[in-house]
Amino acid sequence: MSAQSPIVHILDDDSGVREGLSMLLRSVGLRAEAFASSAEFLAGRDADAIGCLILDIRMPGESGLQLLERLPEAGVDLPVVMLTGHGDMAACRRAFKGGAIEFLTKPVDEDALIEAVQAAIRSHIASRARTAVTREAQALLARLTDREREVLTQIVDGLSNKQIARVLDLSPRTVETHRANLFEKLGVDSLAQLVRLYLAGISGE
Repeated sequence: MSAQSPIVHILDDDSGVREGLSMLLRSVGLRAEAFASSAEFLAGRDADAIGCLILDIRMPGESGLQLLERLPEAGVDLPVVMLTGHGDMAACRRAFKGGAIEFLTKPVDEDALIEAVQAAIRSHIASRARTAVTREAQALLARLTDREREVLTQIVDGLSNKQIARVLDLSPRTVETHRANLFEKLGVDSLAQLVRLYLAGISGE
């Protein structure tokens, strides 16, 4: 994750809009980078940066809605604020269905835009934090043997050592050993922590 301050990416084919939005965002202390096309944005963005995308709905070639719908496959996790001068309910529904967090019409209300951008940045920070937790949990779970994972699954399902022993055809002492190894390898001190880590790890699978 980039250690730099958040970046607000502006994608609009109108140079005047790009310049105006950039000036507005910088006036409130936000970094802004502007792009004239989808290709320019995808090639020039900082993939590690925290931030958001202000996306014009109508552009030559690939429209904003078309880009919005393919952002996940392009590996872009930025929250999106849609802008349009030709808003209608169908476009609005499509934008929200595609994952946009706000839909604003031009000429945009400056306070509303800044509020939407700040909310989007907070959302991205929280999302990246959840992703980091998931990856850390997955890395820890990957250290387990197949048998340890089997025991872990049974523990998460609420089975006692004796029940796990019967299910896996092991001795209770062997299950106790695996249980102790699980706590040590995963660096947890309680059953609640164990379950939380397991659920975090499988959430990204």
